[in-house]
Amino acid sequence: MTDTAEHDDQVTDDAPGARLRERRLAAHRTARRVFARFGFHRTLRERLAVLEDAEGVHDLDELSDVYGDGVVEALETKVAGLLGMEAAAFFPTGTMAQQVALRCWAGRTGNPTVALHALSHPEVHERNAFSEVGGLRPVRLTSEPRLPTAAEVRDFAEPFGALMLELPLRDAGFVLPAWEELTAVVRAARERDAVVHFDGARLWESTVHFGRPLEEIAGLADSVYVSFYKSLEAFGGAALAGPKELVEEAKTWRHRYGGMVFQQFPTVLSALAGLERQLPRLPEYVAHARVVAAALREGFAAAGVPWARVHPEVPHTHDFQVWLPYEPDVLGEAAVRTAEETGVVLFGSAWDRGGPGLALTEVHVRGEALEWTAEDVKAAVAEFVARLPEQVR
Repeated sequence: MTDTAEHDDQVTDDAPGARLRERRLAAHRTARRVFARFGFHRTLRERLAVLEDAEGVHDLDELSDVYGDGVVEALETKVAGLLGMEAAAFFPTGTMAQQVALRCWAGRTGNPTVALHALSHPEVHERNAFSEVGGLRPVRLTSEPRLPTAAEVRDFAEPFGALMLELPLRDAGFVLPAWEELTAVVRAARERDAVVHFDGARLWESTVHFGRPLEEIAGLADSVYVSFYKSLEAFGGAALAGPKELVEEAKTWRHRYGGMVFQQFPTVLSALAGLERQLPRLPEYVAHARVVAAALREGFAAAGVPWARVHPEVPHTHDFQVWLPYEPDVLGEAAVRTAEETGVVLFGSAWDRGGPGLALTEVHVRGEALEWTAEDVKAAVAEFVARLPEQVR
């Protein structure tokens, strides 16, 4: 899947694709019913309202931050506490945070090799930044649409200094391992004297699947990166959490990478607001995602669509994939037409090719989705299917 803005809407140079994106965003803006409204769906005025309503998350009479003090330090302290780590450092992007973290670990272990999944974010979405910028050497444990197994970690044919696990693994369908599988993978890495780093961009919403509190999940790793915009609806930003010595070194590299920003209070306040207001709601979103997923399956079955898939069948988080046996442009046009003509957005993300005559999209369940019943979802599926080509159905 493309990786832009919140999730999906990559600006493309081809005119038809650009026009479809414009129509999709316009339809989303005016729709009466959607599953989620992200920051890139809102106007600047609407986004600024987050700051106007930030009184309860931090003392707004405090002096503004300068190069990472004040409100930035307050956010870092809060995140370290939530994750059960000694310290945390705020970064403008997760890409920077993870390069820095793994660069620091490479210096400590003496091994720049990072074992990861072939579908992990650095391998798919960062233009080879690990090797081109960080001097790291990524090696792929597996390309299967699941997290690496303990056997794959234990039996890998060459040494590595760090194991990086993306939890959940977004490009495989926002999938998570079972808790027992995760702890076994971590043990296998320790047996090889490797450090463990979690790409936890979406770790916040993993507690329901694992049945464990956030600090216990994060506590399996030596370091953890978390994002503030993907689920918490902040303007942007990320944090790296781990041992105090590692975090202090990471702040040095943050400066070298250009991440020592003069003032960051708008993004930081929006992150604090997300931790206060969105984080407690994530388990509710995950539970409702399972209702939505089941209704989608039943709706497509009732409509007679062959080989319609929801993946995972029971979502591990509040995000999941839908696969349908049509070309992406056909599904994209049908989705936009449905939204334009009914005011209901069933599929608000772009469709990507998954194979010949097969495409997939992502479904994101947030607060707006709680208004949908299962019957609402099935009715929206019927409207969508009615706008697909008859001969394919």
